[in-house]
Amino acid sequence: MNNQFLERAVPHIAGLTPYVPGKPVTELERELGISGSVKLASNENPLGCGEAARAAYAAVAAELGRYPDGGGFALRSAIAAHHGVAPEQVTLGNGSNDVLDLVARVFLHPGVESVFSEHAFAVYPIAIMSVGALARVAPARDFGHDLDAMAALVNEQTAVVWIANPNNPTGTWLAAEPLHAFLSGLPEHCMAVVDEAYFEYVDEDDYPDTTRWLEEFPNLIVTRTFAKIHGLAALRVGYGLSHPHAAALMNRVRHPFNVNAPAQAAALAALGDREHVERSIAHNHREMARVAAGLKALGLDWIPSVGNFVTVDLGQPVGPVDQALLREGVICRPVANYGLPTHLRISVGLAEENDRLLAALAKVLGEASRLGSG
Repeated sequence: MNNQFLERAVPHIAGLTPYVPGKPVTELERELGISGSVKLASNENPLGCGEAARAAYAAVAAELGRYPDGGGFALRSAIAAHHGVAPEQVTLGNGSNDVLDLVARVFLHPGVESVFSEHAFAVYPIAIMSVGALARVAPARDFGHDLDAMAALVNEQTAVVWIANPNNPTGTWLAAEPLHAFLSGLPEHCMAVVDEAYFEYVDEDDYPDTTRWLEEFPNLIVTRTFAKIHGLAALRVGYGLSHPHAAALMNRVRHPFNVNAPAQAAALAALGDREHVERSIAHNHREMARVAAGLKALGLDWIPSVGNFVTVDLGQPVGPVDQALLREGVICRPVANYGLPTHLRISVGLAEENDRLLAALAKVLGEASRLGSG
């Protein structure tokens, strides 16, 4: 259907494709008339949030008629102390996606360029194109960021480069030395965003904590989220760390009260709940190994991942398999829109959810094989 308002819209909006989130369980069950479905599509923490965050959230219920602290003083102070930076270096967001959007609104505009990698997070091109900047896509290497290819695209017009470490949806990661060298080679006029949404899940000796490089690189912005390891996806709270002057600019365009009061309270409690973080990490490592073993037994290949998800190569167009899995009550995430037409991204769930997934995959792939041979 032709959109009757298209000619009235800002020209660079016309080329945008909306971000498509993972299908909710309620939507699937309503469409198919089924129940007891499992969702392994959105890289959520299957353990949910910790008890400290849950209690903090509940305690705010009596004050829902009041606006939250618009500056997020307590949460910003705690985040700053956690990372050993000044509160003036912290920008709060309604999820880390909000911070990514703030970066684009401050540093990008028509006439400048922005660089990101093939197979990188879908929000980057949306943020770039929504403000009229030119998106430059570097080809991937082994499904991950090719820093040499990205550096080759940087020029006088490049205002922002985006790096996801680890990357979503591929789970690939960059070691400290090449990433540091890449940042060192960027011109001063170019901002570098390092998106570390899955930081806490990574267990690699040479994986860097780029928040420690903020003093060395004034043009560096690091983003983190409470949606993943802390299990607060429903509350939408994340943050960016940067030079105070960059943070001040982003705070000029940040919407008032962009992080609600329950989210601030729960995030503040979650930040200090190391026990829940460790429990979530242990669960992910254990269940990732079981999922990988199950995929291997099915003869499937996958991209090695350091996140809380794995992206599987089905060796065939992903659509029919995904639809068959949905009919089995298992929601995963096709990633054809990321340039991976035969791949399916699967979040690591609870043990019983992972068992359900592997059984459904075995059934669906077995049926597809029989149909193919027939």
